[in-house]
Amino acid sequence: MTPQLQQAIKLLQLSTLDLQQEIQGALESNPMLEVEEDDHQHSNGQDTANNTTDTAEASSNTTESNTQSSEEQVPEVSDEWSENIPTDLAVDSSWDDVYQHAPSGMSAPSDEDHNFENQNATTDSLTSHLLWQLNLTPFSDRDRAIAISIIDAVDNDGYLNTGFDSIYEGLDQELSTEEDPLELDEVEAVLHRLQLFDPVGVCARDLRDCLMAQLSQLDEKTQYLKETKIVVDQFLALLGSRDYNTIMRKSRIKEEQLKEVVALIQTLNPRPGAQIAPSQPEYVIPDVIVKKDLDNDRWLVELNPEIAPKLRVNPGYASMVKRADNSSDNTYLRDNLQEARWFIKSLQSRNETLLKVATKIVEHQRGFLEYGEEAMKPLVLHDIATAVEMHESTISRVTTQKFMHTPRGIFELKYFFSSHVSTASGGECSSTAIRAIIKKLIAAENVKKPLSDSKIAALLGDQGIKVARRTIAKYREAMNIPPSNERKQLV
Repeated sequence: MTPQLQQAIKLLQLSTLDLQQEIQGALESNPMLEVEEDDHQHSNGQDTANNTTDTAEASSNTTESNTQSSEEQVPEVSDEWSENIPTDLAVDSSWDDVYQHAPSGMSAPSDEDHNFENQNATTDSLTSHLLWQLNLTPFSDRDRAIAISIIDAVDNDGYLNTGFDSIYEGLDQELSTEEDPLELDEVEAVLHRLQLFDPVGVCARDLRDCLMAQLSQLDEKTQYLKETKIVVDQFLALLGSRDYNTIMRKSRIKEEQLKEVVALIQTLNPRPGAQIAPSQPEYVIPDVIVKKDLDNDRWLVELNPEIAPKLRVNPGYASMVKRADNSSDNTYLRDNLQEARWFIKSLQSRNETLLKVATKIVEHQRGFLEYGEEAMKPLVLHDIATAVEMHESTISRVTTQKFMHTPRGIFELKYFFSSHVSTASGGECSSTAIRAIIKKLIAAENVKKPLSDSKIAALLGDQGIKVARRTIAKYREAMNIPPSNERKQLV
């Protein structure tokens, strides 16, 4: 592959955030490249990567694509230097041999880099959060050593990842003396104090221990608190299996009371430590924006103007390239000019390919945009590759980590591709549409008698969609929907 093709493929498969870093690296390493300011117009011709005015219109039968991209032009200087700049490099050369982008993270941070979100982002772990509270709580030296050992054994969910007996045995060897042996009650007393730290329920040995610690902090006047403690303490396993009849028979709690008990338990947090665990924000910048033109009943597809700045060749530096000058300075300028032109051309190619693929996807999935997931049509990479006359590998690169902003939300381009199943009428139904129908059926089911996978398959069969029971189970598990016995609830 030629260096130009290598670079074009590299830019094509980059996500928006990675592309922005790549552009920044190119701007820092190549003096011929510069950002074109909107308020600074030049009368001379320029090399620009215009990715903000590409627009396409998709209708039910055909899609009209109006792509506006500036034609590559060289600054109007003498033709003396242009004769010595080849349009291609040798085929066996590598792009990395001639283009070295600046490594990310090398520049020193400035005060402007610290924005509000960075200043308020939490980086505390659960362990440090508990140790901070421990330092503010009066403990004896012996109890503090016990507390530190317990905190060290807490996982991110707030549970002890080491058996309580193992913790006691380790502390016994460390703290026990002939005059003052360590008692198990001492360790349990410290454990109960730690379980009252924020968030309440941490340092729990199991789920029962965690929920009981949270219930102990509720007001004694809380309705059905006594019955809730009985259910959690004695019948938690039965509650997990939805065996309400056995719970009511053994605890002598009526159905209406058990319903209130379950509602109170659902207000508790089974993973208290998860809310303290540090989490880094994940940002998604859509590459394509889809809008509905109500006047003409058409869908408009355009590239997001914020994904990358407009680039151009610096005409001042370009005019300094001289003919028949083999000095190191002139060679440096000539090589960078060639690389800048390639980079801009690769950006243009990326934008045009992305817009073309997105337009065909919108044209094919117009039903989804109009009516939702149940109207999603089957679509594979080969269909789009044939429509745009490109290879399937190219379509795969374009649709990976690229996102589309629609009135129904932001979706990765790969979301619009799905397999299909046959219908009774001889047609096809996409797996995405089947998932939506399954979710709709489960949402409308009788919670006292949930639909089994076999029943859902029969209901889909009534609609002409042939789906096996095991396929229903696979789709249900993919949507994190529990089986029917776990969805059973009290009325």
